[in-house]
Amino acid sequence: MFALNILDYSPIDEGSSAREALLQTTELAKLAESMGYKRFWVAEHHKVMSVAGSTPEMLMMHLAASTSSIRIGSGGVMLPHYSAYKVAENFRMLEALHPNRIDLGIGRSRSYLKVNQALNGNKQISYDQQIDDLQQYLTDSGELIATPVIETAPELWLLGTGGGSAELAAEKGTAYAYAHFARPAASGVEVVKTYRSSFRPSKLLDEPKVILAVFAVVAETAEEAEEIAKAFDLWLLFVESDMPPPYYPSIKTAKARGFSAREQEKVDKNRQRMIIGDAETVKAEIERVAEQFKADEVTIIPNISGAKNRMNGIRLLAEAFGLSKN
Repeated sequence: MFALNILDYSPIDEGSSAREALLQTTELAKLAESMGYKRFWVAEHHKVMSVAGSTPEMLMMHLAASTSSIRIGSGGVMLPHYSAYKVAENFRMLEALHPNRIDLGIGRSRSYLKVNQALNGNKQISYDQQIDDLQQYLTDSGELIATPVIETAPELWLLGTGGGSAELAAEKGTAYAYAHFARPAASGVEVVKTYRSSFRPSKLLDEPKVILAVFAVVAETAEEAEEIAKAFDLWLLFVESDMPPPYYPSIKTAKARGFSAREQEKVDKNRQRMIIGDAETVKAEIERVAEQFKADEVTIIPNISGAKNRMNGIRLLAEAFGLSKN
């Protein structure tokens, strides 16, 4: 049996606000902990006005203080934006205050050029070198020590969708989180196999570990899940457009708007990235892809319209999987 996790984007629902979205994320984390999920991660998005998750470290501090046992992590910190030393110090501080509960998920997406320049002054350091530096800082194995010096270390996960990231994770000896929601193609199975077969142990990890991250829309019935998914379809179209609105569309808005023929083609393609249905249907599909990828854990991304729908979805799924409630 694989463990189940949650990754939340802190969506700003239509008619809501960023503050409300962040408070809803807090309540979602508390529920995930009570239902028996292993990890609760938060994302880093810049210039995506419909989500409030821009600084995972700051939100993680609040979430860790608001919970007691669930692991709290980043999914992920986009390392090319930052100094590896500062990232190490941020996460050592988190780990110092919440030992054995902190996950550091890292990625390489540079987002918008202007965002990257604003965050790091356009310094050019290779991603490969940044990972080496980060591992040194987290293990006190370099000349420069990251403080505070502590007895434990956050778990280090490299996020990716292709062979390059898998090979890098294997070479550096990090755990690997495969973004099935971004690239659900069967070729991903080979990517994960490559990671496992090429893995080299490091000071932070002895054996390969794999998380599979999936978009899931779960509701009481298949019909209700389909209604919710329509808003998800529209949100994805909005995100890919030139002028996306500063909110996550409601189900009512999505039903009233409809899709053009060209948009419907994109919707049909995006549907391949989602698992939609009642809890038992979604459970069966998650089990299928988890077995296909030989995943150690599966992370659910309930990025759907409505805080109540998000809460209900993860509750239904936990019950379907028989997770142990706290």
